[in-house]
Amino acid sequence: MTMLSMTGFGKAEAVFDGRFILTAEVGSVNRKQLEVRCSLPQECGFFEERVRKIAARYISRGAVQVRMTIHGRDGGVSGEPVVNSAALESLVRQCAAFRRRCGLDERAVDAERLLTIPGIVIFQSVDPDSPELAAALEEVLVAAFEKFRAMREVEGENLKADLFARLEVLKELLGRIEPAASGIPGEMKKRLLAKLSAEKIPVPGSEEQLLREVLFYADRADVTEEITRLKSHFAQFTRYMNDTVPGGRSLDFLAQEMFREINTLGNKAGIPAVSALVVEFKSTLEKIREQIQNVE
Repeated sequence: MTMLSMTGFGKAEAVFDGRFILTAEVGSVNRKQLEVRCSLPQECGFFEERVRKIAARYISRGAVQVRMTIHGRDGGVSGEPVVNSAALESLVRQCAAFRRRCGLDERAVDAERLLTIPGIVIFQSVDPDSPELAAALEEVLVAAFEKFRAMREVEGENLKADLFARLEVLKELLGRIEPAASGIPGEMKKRLLAKLSAEKIPVPGSEEQLLREVLFYADRADVTEEITRLKSHFAQFTRYMNDTVPGGRSLDFLAQEMFREINTLGNKAGIPAVSALVVEFKSTLEKIREQIQNVE
């Protein structure tokens, strides 16, 4: 599966009714849930619900901003006046030439008065019921979301490579922790018995209760369960990264569980050789947790 980043951007344009250009821009940032915000032209208010449905096809969580605008092919926003510059410039030149022929000051041509001539100022308006508008909205939005997804795929693959590399670091550290911690229970038992002997407290074989207490405290330093669970979390982590559905939430949960297990392991082991490795493990795991916040 391609891992997807929660951040991305896509932009597309389409021409409709022969006169208008529709532009769609889609961008997203991190968010635990899916949140879609729309900024649409007044004529396209009917399309907002469709925008949300299309967005849900492309992303399951994240803050998504969808912005759509309509401009005339010769400039200007729908509903706003646009000056036909070419026609106005031609009229100004013709008026200046006429004034020269009549011996008048050609610089006195009043361009503002020429704006009142029909066809010089055009009011572009979009028909909200136009079939071409509805088709263009769908076309341009899907095209923008396709580019949006493509960018998220590229970023997602980079995230995936980084997470796999850091996971290998965790495995290597756990591989060093395991042998270092394996002898701790036995060493603790020896130290407890030596302490009892040093305090001249006899520990005859018949004192089963005392021996059980010694074994109980020694077993508290056994980190076998934590190591086993961490290995299981590693396997699940890999499976979620290769899954066919977005796994950001699951990866986040597993990272929290790994932190809990390594924290317990560090508290139970309590020897310098293991503690240094635990600190390094936590540091790498924290970087993994930060990266996961960018995964859908």
